[in-house]
Amino acid sequence: MTTGYLALVLHAHLPFVRHPESDYVLEEEWLFEAIAETYVPLLQVFEGLKRDGIDFKITMSMTPPLVAMLRDPLLQDRFDNHLSQLEELAELEIEHNAGNGHLRYLAEHYAAHFHQVRNFWERYDRDLVKAFKEHQDTNNLEIITCGATHGYLPLMKMYPEAVWAQIQVACDNYEANFGRPPKGIWLPECAYYEGLERMLADAGLRYFLTDGHGIIYGRPRPSYGSYAPIFTERGVAVFGRDHESSQQVWSSEVGYPGAAEYREFYKDLGWEADYDYIKPYIMPNGQRKNTGIKYHKITGRGLGLGDKQLYDPYWAREKAAEHASNFAFNRERQVEHLHGIMQRPPIIVSPYDAELFGHWWYEGPWFLDYLFRKSWFDQNTYDMTHLADYLRGNPTQQVCRPSQSSWGFRGFHEYWLNDTNAWIYPHLHKAAERMIELGSLEPADELQWRALNQAAREVLLAQSSDWAFIMRTGTMVPYAVRRTRSHLMRFHKLYDEVKEGKVDSGWLEKVEEIDNIFPEINYRVYRSL
Repeated sequence: MTTGYLALVLHAHLPFVRHPESDYVLEEEWLFEAIAETYVPLLQVFEGLKRDGIDFKITMSMTPPLVAMLRDPLLQDRFDNHLSQLEELAELEIEHNAGNGHLRYLAEHYAAHFHQVRNFWERYDRDLVKAFKEHQDTNNLEIITCGATHGYLPLMKMYPEAVWAQIQVACDNYEANFGRPPKGIWLPECAYYEGLERMLADAGLRYFLTDGHGIIYGRPRPSYGSYAPIFTERGVAVFGRDHESSQQVWSSEVGYPGAAEYREFYKDLGWEADYDYIKPYIMPNGQRKNTGIKYHKITGRGLGLGDKQLYDPYWAREKAAEHASNFAFNRERQVEHLHGIMQRPPIIVSPYDAELFGHWWYEGPWFLDYLFRKSWFDQNTYDMTHLADYLRGNPTQQVCRPSQSSWGFRGFHEYWLNDTNAWIYPHLHKAAERMIELGSLEPADELQWRALNQAAREVLLAQSSDWAFIMRTGTMVPYAVRRTRSHLMRFHKLYDEVKEGKVDSGWLEKVEEIDNIFPEINYRVYRSL
């Protein structure tokens, strides 16, 4: 008899990056890489499990920007071209390495992978949202929402209308895409502040996730720590992250992804190959970039890239199976231990960025596949569940007030508010103030109605936590700065034009085409609460 639960939660999110005004923008490839390396491989795992009669359960957030991009015809066309290039390069590599057995084997591995991605992509008419929804309709996958543009909610709490817009626009968008209201929400960056649950309850949401200390430091102190959800006074459930199982997977230092057999992320054909040979497959301006074809393994800690040995998918897959066994074994012991203390079934909630599986950790989808199979066939200590199913079966929990928290560095808000990015917040606050002011207006005509809705889109896009995050990490900083400034500039121009009653229709049309997220938006979501 099972004595506990394991709930895997994957957070699938990318910022809204779409540039119809340019023929090529490198940052659009974030999406293309994630489709080829994470989203399609995950769907292939789900399909294989269903085919083999395994009634798997997993929770996944799909953020509104990601859903919008996956369904966008322009980005679908561009992914198609991106994939064609990869297929062509892999075939060229097979020929190029005819005299080197190991490299040829790896090139054939990539060619087969790209071919599978192509088949899957075309089988679902390029609509991966539809593919994920199929697994939701069989109750294997529970899809939850997020903030409309992944805005960092604790840093906008002085403007409740702005927080409400992030939540309500996300819920409306979810319903438009999945044909039902969302039950749960992944708070952007798992960032919670006291009182937020009131808005979540008003939006009809039943549960959210926070980091473990968001529950552990709750008042009164929860009896079961983060190993049982709590209910807020408004009836919204809170699930806390389990640090032990999380760290085993995401940490490249002490976790599985750092194993010597796994693929080395930072050594890519785009940087290694002869320049004239690789030139057709890198940036149009001639700058090198990652291609996704990587021939080397991690090999060992502390080695330079020049000391890496050739990768072998066979042994990497074996290692993924070994790690899945270890993870399942650890969860069995953890559940037994906790059950002995709690005298009730614990739930271990293990949330991760979805893009870790496949993109950053190439073997991640294999690991998940083995974990589901081993959990289904080889043990009876825990049941794998998704969060909605768990709540249905366990409707009685302790009532507490969670604590302010996030899953970022040191557990609170400093990663998104520090000396690298603090400059953005006075500007974001001013835009929120002005948008709330616009929310009380009634449009004089159709043109003004469009301008008000576009103003709401621009504020939401400027608020994306990804821009502050990128500024802090120090990679692609000019892009994050440019995006923050351009959305704010567009917003203020729209604000001035609406206030003056003179909307530039030609310019508005161009901006609507570039920032076309949330076609169903209604700017009145910003009306004072």
